[in-house]
Amino acid sequence: MSDHRAPRRRNRIDGQFSARTIEMMESPAFLALSLAGRRILDRLEIEMAHHGGNDNGRLPVTFDQFVEYGIHRHSIGPGLREVCALGFVEITEHGRAGNAEWRRPNRFRLTYRRVGNAKGTDEWRNIRTMEQAETIARAARQKKNKSPVPVFANSQCGFHH
Repeated sequence: MSDHRAPRRRNRIDGQFSARTIEMMESPAFLALSLAGRRILDRLEIEMAHHGGNDNGRLPVTFDQFVEYGIHRHSIGPGLREVCALGFVEITEHGRAGNAEWRRPNRFRLTYRRVGNAKGTDEWRNIRTMEQAETIARAARQKKNKSPVPVFANSQCGFHH
């Protein structure tokens, strides 16, 4: 009797993982991201994994969770504006600072991930050149707590008080 078992796959990932397409990682929008912007995407993907890959559009991440992940306090606002303006993230519900009973985290949607059965909207694909991406990212990072950089008509990236 001969052993006809299929060979074991060597490219198996044993733990939970998060995938990004090569197309997205090679895009001008992704290449223009700052370190804070990339860490924000990473932390949002971790939150999505904690929700079993569900709840995109309702992902709660607090300011303190971003800090715990290694994003400097002063980089969170500019980084959030940047990932929104470049089309990777949408803030679906603005949080609220204040006392513990009134405090609420922002809720997020990763545009390159599914929401239920609907495919991602991939707004980052609208940015075609490196020059355009860098201009958008720079303007978003420099904006001070005002309305979002007007890249997309339905952008929900502003920080309204």
